[in-house]
Amino acid sequence: MEYAPILRAIDKYQELQDKGEPVDVVIMDLTVPGNMGGEEAARKLLQVDPKAKLIVASGYSNDPVMANYKKYGFGAALSKPFDLKELGSAISSVL
Repeated sequence: MEYAPILRAIDKYQELQDKGEPVDVVIMDLTVPGNMGGEEAARKLLQVDPKAKLIVASGYSNDPVMANYKKYGFGAALSKPFDLKELGSAISSVL
């Protein structure tokens, strides 16, 4: 599996934190074919910043992570497809 893109994103998150430009919210897909998925990426990101505000998105609404998203460190979950109103509600709920 190719983890480099996700690890670069986590490094960028840390870089912004260090510069005093914190990221407001992170939206990540639960399943990324050929790459690290949202569950593992969330664990790594929460190691960098335990207060990170994370939203998980997935087309697999029956996945255990989607059903119990808070247990996995996410503040909200979005089932794909979602619209702007649902996205706005999810963002508002984690901020």
